[in-house]
Amino acid sequence: MKTINLEGINPVVSNRIRPFVEVVLKGYEQDIHSIYIVGSAVTADFNEKTSDINSVIVLSKISFDFMEFLAPLGKKYGKKRIAAPLIMTLDYIKNSLDVFPIEFHDFRLIHKTIYGEDILKELQINHEHLRLQCERDIKIKLIGIRQGYIGCSGDKELISTLLIKSFTGCIPLFRAIIYLLGKEPPVMRHDVIKTIQGVFADSDVFEELLLLRNGQIKPSKPALVEIFKKYYTTIEKISGMINELTS
Repeated sequence: MKTINLEGINPVVSNRIRPFVEVVLKGYEQDIHSIYIVGSAVTADFNEKTSDINSVIVLSKISFDFMEFLAPLGKKYGKKRIAAPLIMTLDYIKNSLDVFPIEFHDFRLIHKTIYGEDILKELQINHEHLRLQCERDIKIKLIGIRQGYIGCSGDKELISTLLIKSFTGCIPLFRAIIYLLGKEPPVMRHDVIKTIQGVFADSDVFEELLLLRNGQIKPSKPALVEIFKKYYTTIEKISGMINELTS
């Protein structure tokens, strides 16, 4: 078996994922090109109590046998907050960069190669493909929060849940937008938000949403409605800005 490289990884992450990777390699090493840890598990944002450990496994070819092999492992390792890995092939990645440029942009920026050759660092993301996905995702968010707010019928808890759900997953989108603006995207969530705030001076609402998501604030209903208004207005501004960008 080739070496598993967990050097520099948070010891909690390393101790949790090593047994999983060893089991996978023992069963299917001949079919595996490379394995990566992606997302917060390789950053200082990792919280051992709440953060999942996300990974990507690149295979020489997809096989149902491999999926059957992985399936029973989910229950055991899920208790250690090891999420089901994303399974891809080299051809799939090559043919999907135009479809999922935000996701691959984030993988390129935030990953640790723990087995095999690092192909993520060399990914070439097309500027216009990235802009189009950013525009689409922002507009989907706008539609979702419009409909969602009406559906909340003024219920405070539902509004809070709507905001948290909408804000979750924004950070990779924001990193892509920062990249489109010609700036170096930060890795840490708070730095991403600060950079976005530098572009939209009134977007301190993202700081509030981060606190809300982490359970650090419990605003009254009027304060929550005000947060919603600021969030909606800022997302509209971002949508307009992305629409004006050109490749």
